Amino acid sequence: MSITITVKLFAQYRDGLFKVKEMTFPKGSTAIYVIDEIGIDHSKLPIGVLMVNGVHVEEDFVLENGNVFTIFPKVGGG
Repeated sequence: MSITITVKLFAQYRDGLFKVKEMTFPKGSTAIYVIDEIGIDHSKLPIGVLMVNGVHVEEDFVLENGNVFTIFPKVGGG
């Protein structure tokens, strides 16, 4: 079985990838699994904020069919 989710990327995560894309993954996929499958190298681009349907989640969050998964980079400021 599989799930279909909408993935939204922001800032440098879009580089060479996409802004918004509907994608299919195996049922039971976690947020970090999706990040890896998309091709985001989180060793070079540290993960910032992860949201599912507008709610903050952790990397081990299990996505469900129809979710909107949004990935924001870390934000620096001063």
